[in-house]
Amino acid sequence: MPGHKGSGPLGCEALDITEIAGADSLYEDSGILRESEQNAAQLFGARDTFYSAEGSSLCIRAMVYLALLRRPERPWILAARNAHRVFLQTCMLLGADIAWLFDESEAFSLCRTMVSPEHLAQVLSQHIAYPPAAVYVTSPDYLGNENDVAALAAVAHRFGVPLLVDNAHGAYLKFLSGSRHPMDCGADLCCDSAHKTLPVLTGGACLHVGKMAPPEFSAAGKRAMALFGSTSPSYLILASLDAGNGRLSSDWPEKLAGWVTLLSRARKEIAAMGWNVLRSDPLKLTIEPGSRGWRGTELAEQLRKAGIECEYADPDDTVMMLTPNNRPEDLEQILLCLSKIPSRAPLTRPDLYLPPPEVAMPPRDCLMVPSERIPAAESEGRILASATVSCPPAVPAVVCGERISREAVQIFRYYGTEDVLVVKE
Repeated sequence: MPGHKGSGPLGCEALDITEIAGADSLYEDSGILRESEQNAAQLFGARDTFYSAEGSSLCIRAMVYLALLRRPERPWILAARNAHRVFLQTCMLLGADIAWLFDESEAFSLCRTMVSPEHLAQVLSQHIAYPPAAVYVTSPDYLGNENDVAALAAVAHRFGVPLLVDNAHGAYLKFLSGSRHPMDCGADLCCDSAHKTLPVLTGGACLHVGKMAPPEFSAAGKRAMALFGSTSPSYLILASLDAGNGRLSSDWPEKLAGWVTLLSRARKEIAAMGWNVLRSDPLKLTIEPGSRGWRGTELAEQLRKAGIECEYADPDDTVMMLTPNNRPEDLEQILLCLSKIPSRAPLTRPDLYLPPPEVAMPPRDCLMVPSERIPAAESEGRILASATVSCPPAVPAVVCGERISREAVQIFRYYGTEDVLVVKE
């Protein structure tokens, strides 16, 4: 194996190998792959780093498993509501309950859940007798919002609880002039989708273990990854992770600093055009175009016509992600396109609100019951069976086992969800 024998139309087949002599084996590594992961751990300031050729999805599954190893009886996790669907699915498979932390601002956003350290402390203080197996947050989120990971880690540790961070969009934060990476902010575990912001092939990701994390996270890390990962990881992706280490150890951080400056200037230019530019992590351009009469999806389509493909768009926002591998001309093209888009009458956003949901059945039970697909507009009162949400952003508005409220139906309508899978009555 592989059957193409090193030749084919893609041109990369010669590098597409498998577990042959000298190539090491990812989940039983003792040679070149272990050395490469150790190099990555040193680069990211982690005690240990484990490679994934299946994106952060594999890392999230492993993080949940590792957290539950420390609390196998009555396991539960306290999580920010904007968690990726993979987190929810893993908790369902492993039989873990979830208590949700909701966004503390008034305006509902599918992607955003900002959690203050004060609120986290208040919630954890209510569960001193039986604390969660972990606190789980997503930072940065799809819009570029960043939680105060250092403050959240300090609070979680004060209550003896590890902090897990979905840092899929923030691998590059380590290489800013002042690191904002979870490993430097006290997180115990975090996943990095290296392919999202670093020079790595799609699917390349890392699970990092913090230097002060519980020792069993390191001891069982490989077992956790092997439990959920394919026994045939892509060596093309693994090779790109290794090559990425070399790039990150050279002049890439200097190039990153230059792009951070360029994007800071670009935000000011875009704001001067009259666009509402939201605060975001340094490599994102997040525009809320409603004040100029455009929905986020409409603005994305205007940009697409100019040859600019956005990372994400919803009714409220348009998000573009740039990296040091972009060309300065790419940014100039974005600015030129935005300068030519006319203003229209401002849009009025409906008052969306999601009340604390009614949990009608344990999420795990939803895996084993008959279900049916119905129009979302007719789903009020039904129990959601599966979080069928696309990626991006892969963040469900309603979670499996929850009863769909009238407010949730309005949110489905606003975000364009046409049908849902519900428990069959």
